[in-house]
Amino acid sequence: MNNIPAIATPSRTSGILNRHHLKAKHSLGQNFLIDLNVLREIMDAANLTADDDVIEIGPGIGGLTEQLAQRAHKVIAFEIDSHLIPILHETLSQYHNVKIINQDILKANLPKIIKNDFDSSRKVKIVANLPYYITTPIIVELMKSNARFSSIAVTMQKEVAERVSAKPGSKTFGAISVLIQYLNNVKITNLIPKTAFYPSPKVTSAIVRLTRRHDVKTKVFEDDAFAGFVRGCFAHRRKTFQNNLKSLFGKDARPVIKKVLTQEKVNPMLRPEKLSVETYVKLANAFHQVGLL
Repeated sequence: MNNIPAIATPSRTSGILNRHHLKAKHSLGQNFLIDLNVLREIMDAANLTADDDVIEIGPGIGGLTEQLAQRAHKVIAFEIDSHLIPILHETLSQYHNVKIINQDILKANLPKIIKNDFDSSRKVKIVANLPYYITTPIIVELMKSNARFSSIAVTMQKEVAERVSAKPGSKTFGAISVLIQYLNNVKITNLIPKTAFYPSPKVTSAIVRLTRRHDVKTKVFEDDAFAGFVRGCFAHRRKTFQNNLKSLFGKDARPVIKKVLTQEKVNPMLRPEKLSVETYVKLANAFHQVGLL
């Protein structure tokens, strides 16, 4: 067993795919990692130890899963592609600390699964090579799930990573920046070359680490409403913040909009990317109090 190459090597990956007559499914955003150095960087970004439990999303043929199983206490991997389940059971057969679930992570009851399958005394970390086409929805849903996890370390398109981690005032700061940074510290830890994947994507990737913020002073009144409010504020980036609010709430709300912005000391002529995450939280709660949200 020990002489068998790691799954996430070019030779082993191609061998598994050829033996099972498989091709990566573009529709599911499948790009298999074939660079062990990158896998180690992902686990280092997660600060993974033998005491940690892990949720993995989209294990594919098990390249990252194998490395996680070797370093972590227990791994639960969610794979949406049913054709890959028997292959995962084969490639990971020697790892008894891995559980494969054939389910869309967006439909999973994560709090229940974490409660039932993991030891409550251990940290739960989410580690994944995420499909590009659904990266943002997965992260947003993880934020809303109320699942007990301490950090997220995932791969994503470099352009998306820059938006997720952008600071107020930058051109890339937008709705997704606000929604994720509201409860998390975000850091791009490494860039990943295209050659680290099979098949190679057309874009550069990045490893991003998200850790829960402990300095959040004000919570939003409701997550979905906050998300709708923030997206509405960035709907027309070239418009002023005040004009975006008029589009969001309607022209009849102008007096209330003016009152709230004055009350919160927000310049109505600023562009939406100029406001801080904390300002969006305060404004959402203020507009809720006056009945607009």
